[in-house]
Amino acid sequence: MQKPLRIASVNVNGIRAAYKRGMQEWLDGRDVDVLCLQEVRAPDAVVRSLLGDGWFILHTEAEAKGRAGVAIASRQEPVATRTTIGDSYFDTAGRWVEADFEVAGSTLTVVSAYVHSGEVGTQKQDDKYRFLEAMVARLPQLRDGADHAVVMGDLNVGHTQLDIRNWKGNVKNAGFLPEERAYFDRFFSDECGFVDVARNLAGEVDGPYTWWSWRGKAFDNDTGWRIDYQLATEALAQSAATADVDRAPSWDSRFSDHAPLVVDYRIQSPRNSSDD
Repeated sequence: MQKPLRIASVNVNGIRAAYKRGMQEWLDGRDVDVLCLQEVRAPDAVVRSLLGDGWFILHTEAEAKGRAGVAIASRQEPVATRTTIGDSYFDTAGRWVEADFEVAGSTLTVVSAYVHSGEVGTQKQDDKYRFLEAMVARLPQLRDGADHAVVMGDLNVGHTQLDIRNWKGNVKNAGFLPEERAYFDRFFSDECGFVDVARNLAGEVDGPYTWWSWRGKAFDNDTGWRIDYQLATEALAQSAATADVDRAPSWDSRFSDHAPLVVDYRIQSPRNSSDD
């Protein structure tokens, strides 16, 4: 049987800090084919130096130094890359990159995305809504433009009550606002045509969460949020064999306040291989 394509996504909360805390050890043991990073917060030369040889790296920095930044690192060279979501307002925000790969005779588009955290009543929240609107416009284009597509990253919204341990205390806060969650309803509708891979595989259970505050006992008590996603087109989602959250064994062994989300896909070409 063909080896599955392993795609991992993680908000590193600063790649330099993550490497100091042991990110390399995690990566060495995971045999990842495509690695999507968010909140990289480092110059391109630093990213390439830390990841080392053997990766094709697509990285876009934020114009604001020390903020945001997203990357796609792959063992296979992409056939095309793009660094804009389609709204020029975000071209220097370091929040969206796309790479196309040829896999199993089909084209796969991979996106690393970092949605704004937002803050009610501020420009940050206005920017978040504008970015989510841009996603609604871009997702159907991705769905229709390749055989498969997967959009992943820190999307900074818990879609349902299952995605936040303390959802009752956050209904008026950015990250769980009804207006934000409604965008995810659209992502998973016929309008956009994407599937929440981890939720699809886990079923209707609490979490598994991907982010815990550094403060207090949030990690120890598993008082977390599921805000890191892999959103896949229908056929790709159906090919997903496993989805794992690589939760660290202890608070002090984490390399980020986010845990990696790792999905294995068994991609089959949609094209008829028995054509005359």
